[in-house]
Amino acid sequence: MTETREDSVTWLTQEAYDRLKAEFDHLSGQGRIDIAKKIEAAREEGDLRENGGYHAAKEEQGKMEGRIIQLQHILENARVGEPPRTDGVVGPGMTVTVRFVGDDDEVTFLLASREESGSPIDVYSPRSPLGSAISGKKVGEHATFTLPNGRSTTVEILEAVPYAGA
Repeated sequence: MTETREDSVTWLTQEAYDRLKAEFDHLSGQGRIDIAKKIEAAREEGDLRENGGYHAAKEEQGKMEGRIIQLQHILENARVGEPPRTDGVVGPGMTVTVRFVGDDDEVTFLLASREESGSPIDVYSPRSPLGSAISGKKVGEHATFTLPNGRSTTVEILEAVPYAGA
């Protein structure tokens, strides 16, 4: 379901693993066949230097090959199931609620891999500035992290419970 602190391991739910595997199988099989046909059809239109369809198909092929490599890496390093975790301690696979210090705004999100984007709640990566600042913290503790604009902000952890799904 989520990433660990190890850069190479990604925890995934069975559903997410199956979805990514199906995407990988399609792209590396029928997807490659389809793009090769597009490239061949565009090539037959003539001069490749001024052939927009050919260049678009080659660009699409490059993006697809990049996604295939990304999926292959995720699937090879995936662990299916639930990561080890403890109630009240922030970690991958936890639904976390934080309050920004000096503000009454509370935010609840799943600390997980971006590949879990099918989740009904917002997903923050454990590698994001907020995710890495709060990992390992307990309910009631504060964590400070740097925002993209260079300023720092502090959050208080209000809740950290295992993600229960939709």
